[in-house]
Amino acid sequence: MLNRKTRPDTMIDFFLNEGPLRPADAAAALIVVGENEHYLMQLRDQKPDIFYPGHWGLFGGAMEHGETPVVTLRRELKEELLLTVDEILYFTEFVFDFGCNGFSRCIRQFFEVRVPESALSDLVLGEGIMMRTFAAHELLTGPRVVPFDAFAVWMHATRKKVSA
Repeated sequence: MLNRKTRPDTMIDFFLNEGPLRPADAAAALIVVGENEHYLMQLRDQKPDIFYPGHWGLFGGAMEHGETPVVTLRRELKEELLLTVDEILYFTEFVFDFGCNGFSRCIRQFFEVRVPESALSDLVLGEGIMMRTFAAHELLTGPRVVPFDAFAVWMHATRKKVSA
């Protein structure tokens, strides 16, 4: 576990007082670590201008104008972890309709990125409070997790059980 700023249990909970948020298309990485399939997660900053502050979430972010999801993900992984990866595999996507808030639909695409456990020591946390690997069961039954990221992890972890 790497800690960049301060202990999460000593911070203000901005989740209760988020404010103004702008939904956007985004790309996120299911970073699968090693053969035992743990997921590398980021404890999101405690800032009122982001979705789900103080929650564990996947690495990634909003697409900039003209970017493809893969380009976005490569940029975000470099910014957030100093991570450069060769293989990025599309996994799934979720569509969110923000019409009730005066916005259009947004797509969040999820990609599988595999890294060996030995690569963790080379990562530098550039955004968020800390990073940590979790087994899927631990992640889905323990800490506060961004709900749509939790569902993507669940889908990935159970992909062999949920099949045609």
